[in-house]
Amino acid sequence: MSRPAVSALHQAFRNSFAALESNQGLWQSELAECTPLLESLGNLAEQMRALSNVQISTTPLGAFPELEERLRFKLQDAADTVLEKLNEKMCRLQSAKDAISNQLWSVLQLYEQNETSLDLQAVTERSAVTPSVADMLEWLQDAERHYRQQFLQRKVLLQMVAVRPDDLALLESILGRWKSLACPDGEQRVTETLCRVSFFLELQ
Repeated sequence: MSRPAVSALHQAFRNSFAALESNQGLWQSELAECTPLLESLGNLAEQMRALSNVQISTTPLGAFPELEERLRFKLQDAADTVLEKLNEKMCRLQSAKDAISNQLWSVLQLYEQNETSLDLQAVTERSAVTPSVADMLEWLQDAERHYRQQFLQRKVLLQMVAVRPDDLALLESILGRWKSLACPDGEQRVTETLCRVSFFLELQ
């Protein structure tokens, strides 16, 4: 009998889409807070380059032989602080991504456990307020894929910075590179999915 299995899947989908909605908000909030940090990192890189292009020894400040080293240390320390804050943001983004992934795996596991009792009609049947099991599974997989890919691309970019901390060109272009990773179409699809299941979520 497929009805109990479908009911169990429906409840699992409600939990998953509710988690998707809350974690989409968390993702967007944390992502927005990364922008000023990346701007700061780019500005610090520009200051480092300017310092490298100036021969302090030939200026009146040459009377202070340790000044250049101190300025360089101060700029690097500030950059390290910004990178630490970005890593904290990445940890929160990973938490959001992992929460969405875990919900998908829970649904998939439940689906596999009940696969023998689910016929084609059971997984494709839909109503005005309840999407089909097949549709909801596809939407959830699409959302999970979007956040997983977005996280991995941003993680790789910051790992490049960690490996090449003296690459000023990379640091100066970090904000542009970060913004180029944005996938508004993917985010829009998640929003559309949440709209499609809004009435379904109310059927508790």
